[in-house]
Amino acid sequence: MIADYIDRLNRQKRKVLSVFLTAGYPRREGFTDLALEILEKGADMLEIGIPFSDPIADGPVIQQASQTALSSGVKLEDVFRYTLEIRKHTDKPLILMGYANPVLRFGIRQFLVESRGCGVNGLIIPDVPLEEYESFWGGLPKDTDIIQLTTPTSTEERIRAIDDRSRGFVYCVSVTGTTGVRNEFDGRIMDTIRRTYRLVTRNKMLIGFGISRESDVKGFAPWCDGVIVGSAVIRRLAEGAGTKTFGPAMELIKELDRACNTD
Repeated sequence: MIADYIDRLNRQKRKVLSVFLTAGYPRREGFTDLALEILEKGADMLEIGIPFSDPIADGPVIQQASQTALSSGVKLEDVFRYTLEIRKHTDKPLILMGYANPVLRFGIRQFLVESRGCGVNGLIIPDVPLEEYESFWGGLPKDTDIIQLTTPTSTEERIRAIDDRSRGFVYCVSVTGTTGVRNEFDGRIMDTIRRTYRLVTRNKMLIGFGISRESDVKGFAPWCDGVIVGSAVIRRLAEGAGTKTFGPAMELIKELDRACNTD
């Protein structure tokens, strides 16, 4: 479903805009309304982050958002509840992104059952590497897309293996290190992204980590099928946390939405 959706938008001369939000941030109450507004303002897909105390792939902005959500009492059950409420109002793909520890503690099979039940289309668990895919997901139902990640250090052989295993799309991590806004992407980063895009042939490819402005989207557009934006949106939400409208975040979404139209 995710792959077909991305393909349909690409055929309409649009790169997909996937927005990451930490569940329950910046406020536990009202998160569903915030998510729906972001979808209405131009996000094509939503990645809902499961708050976790040790988010090893995330930089300080998302780390702080995760800690804020945890401190306000957000639990995995709340993530499922939010997702179910969002699903009632949109047909756009919804993806849960989190870490292996909470999934294992909840129970992998039950996690998949609950995810399907609340309308989740895909899962991203970045600390389950390719080598552990079968031991983690093997033998379980295949009706939820399991999205795999490539990095700048991935070899050609590994990229092809990830492409073969991933469902929904391949998540291309643009830079080494954690999530967070970057001021620029140098030539080496662009060379790596071009190489990865050439090697990913079975799936669509979305680029994430560091994308924060219109120029980033336009610069990456020839070498991807869509972009993922997280830290930049979370930072804008923090700036507007004392308001009801989250104006700075919504203006960013509208700017990125315009940049994704390539016609």
